[in-house]
Amino acid sequence: MDFDRALFRDEQFRDELFHAELFRDELDAQPWASYAHAYGSAEDVPGCLRALAGDDDAAAEEAQSELYGSILHQGSVYEASAKAVPFLAKIAAAGIRTADVLLLIGGIAEGGTDPGPGPDPGSNPAGSGAVREGDETACRRAVVAQLPLLLASVEHEDRAVRQAAAWAAGWTGTAGAALAVPALRDRAAVETDPLVRSELLTSLVELDPEGGASAAAGAVGPDSPPELRIAAVMACADIGLPWTRDHHEAVLDLLPLDRLVADRYDHSRNEPLHDICLTLLDRGTEANREAVFALLDAAMRSADPEARTEAVWVGTTVCELSRSAPARLAPALISAAAEDGPDDGTGALSALGRLGPSGAPAADLLAARAAGDGDTADRALEALVAVDPVRAASLLARDLERRPRALLAASGGLADSLPVVPYDPELLAAVRRRLATMEPGGTTPFRLTALLASWGPDASDAVPELLAALPAHPRVLPKALVAVCPPECRAEVADALRARTGTGPAGERIEAARALHELTGEHGPLLPLLAERLAGSAGGGGGSAEPIREAAEAAAAVGPAAASLVPALRAALNSPGAERNNPQMDDDIALAVALHRITGDAAEAVPVLAGVLGDRDGPGRRWTLVRAAAAAGSLGPASRPLVPVLKALLADPRQTPSAALALRAVASDDLDAGHVAGLLLDAAEAGTAPSEAVDALVAFGTDALSDEHRARLKELGERDRRVVRSGLDGTVEITDERLRARVRAAVKGE
Repeated sequence: MDFDRALFRDEQFRDELFHAELFRDELDAQPWASYAHAYGSAEDVPGCLRALAGDDDAAAEEAQSELYGSILHQGSVYEASAKAVPFLAKIAAAGIRTADVLLLIGGIAEGGTDPGPGPDPGSNPAGSGAVREGDETACRRAVVAQLPLLLASVEHEDRAVRQAAAWAAGWTGTAGAALAVPALRDRAAVETDPLVRSELLTSLVELDPEGGASAAAGAVGPDSPPELRIAAVMACADIGLPWTRDHHEAVLDLLPLDRLVADRYDHSRNEPLHDICLTLLDRGTEANREAVFALLDAAMRSADPEARTEAVWVGTTVCELSRSAPARLAPALISAAAEDGPDDGTGALSALGRLGPSGAPAADLLAARAAGDGDTADRALEALVAVDPVRAASLLARDLERRPRALLAASGGLADSLPVVPYDPELLAAVRRRLATMEPGGTTPFRLTALLASWGPDASDAVPELLAALPAHPRVLPKALVAVCPPECRAEVADALRARTGTGPAGERIEAARALHELTGEHGPLLPLLAERLAGSAGGGGGSAEPIREAAEAAAAVGPAAASLVPALRAALNSPGAERNNPQMDDDIALAVALHRITGDAAEAVPVLAGVLGDRDGPGRRWTLVRAAAAAGSLGPASRPLVPVLKALLADPRQTPSAALALRAVASDDLDAGHVAGLLLDAAEAGTAPSEAVDALVAFGTDALSDEHRARLKELGERDRRVVRSGLDGTVEITDERLRARVRAAVKGE
């Protein structure tokens, strides 16, 4: 070895090393104020390092916390992180909080990247607090320079120090492998502590996957300690070794698994069953998928409730990733739910709701549980809504007031992202009764009106209850009244809405006036209310964003008859060239559309939209740009000056669908249809905007797709891995199934 292990065990050396003036001189010699960390200038780092090395335990703990927040902020590293590593190493070498400091050093290495060829990019300038290109490389280099300390520490008498050092050494990457692998292998041959052995094996596999494969495979058997055994199984999966019966049996023998890694330092991998299953799924083969399903099927049938709980949670994640998972895992989930008895201890009841039609065999079990009391009954009925909505509707009608979770699911879920249960006479009767007793506030009025609005005229019998409740819920009920109102009730409903336009806060009056306009076309009460709302934003940049946007959208719906609002709409625009946040941009988009709809002239709208579309770099800009592109498309050929900025958006997969549709409406003669189809398929395959991309492909016409593009589109409908990868909890599966049906219909030309 190129280092002297004894050097770091010598107490006198450690004492002299740390207490020498050299440490203080070197620390003070650094221009810390010019270095950056997560919060800007790193001028506070020397004080934290001194406190960390001091005798005051409370101050040291606070300093350590501050360093994790500044130089290792949520796993990100900075210029100051690399500069701090040598001083952290001196503290650890001096025997001061060695395990804790080694973990901090290892975290900095984990956040780093291996040095590449060419000049060190670490000199590239960047703003304070930004992660600069090259900071990660500099951090990895700084930790590699401390490998002698780390490798000496793997022989420390303190188990915690050995474990921390073994973990940290594993993050030194290819730059540290040549020195670290032999030393870690030597230590692994004599180490007896299971946790340290696990850390050593994991680091060896990280640094040298090929060389560590045999050690990992050899530690899978029952002769290994449980902690080492599960580390070996995870390592085998990470390396890519074929999944065998030995791996399968090892996992089942060791369940529940989370307890075996509770004291490990790789906190990103602290759920072994989850990590193993997702690693195997990522291989993308039928054999590996079946290995995952077989493993979860067996784990969900375990006699140990903790093991079933782990498996159920992983099963819900797998159902979000794999289209074949719900049907394959349904029997085991039903078995787990049955084992839970009267409660939902493992979460299996709730998970059944993620199966959709594949959960149909669970309908009897869910219905029986839904007949009980309390939260478990509500969760069972919530799941039944997804599995058998017709049956769920009648059960919900029997106990509507005490089933808030089921009502939420039945009325479309959060953000109205789920299907609403179909019309049911019993449920309508229950809703009518509930309308008569519900108190102001809460979510119940929103959920009930969502149900009624989705049923439309089928729910017209609820008009009397809606009218009676209107004074107590003037913001919520007008839309529902319009949706369910039959012709014979139109005059009565109109009178009630008209009366509400003259009383109450402005928002309530506007809501009633908008509903009145939608029901009858009457805009007389609406226009002065919108003028009043818009006047509050005169001068631009002020006021509340949502009311301005709502007022503009209401004015646009009125059209040319709202000409009197044009001055107020213009005054509400933000000043040209002013810095705007996203809500202010959303305001301007809505105002521009309203001006065009009312005047028929796009001259004012185009510059406003150009300013939004040209400002693509702000944080959280995605949906604002989508709205701006849609607005540009609504202007048609009059938006031709926006073609360059719309084409620039095509390259961003998140914006491709909206930009493509806008360009189709604005300048279809200037589009390369084949190129756009390829970009839309890229966006769908990447999962960034899959539903929007498929809708755009259909709008462009699938008949014109090339054979290659048609094959890619077909693959989106037939592959096992879901195309939709994100969404509100419990919505990914159903959103993806909707997309799948859409793709299949498009491929068939329906």
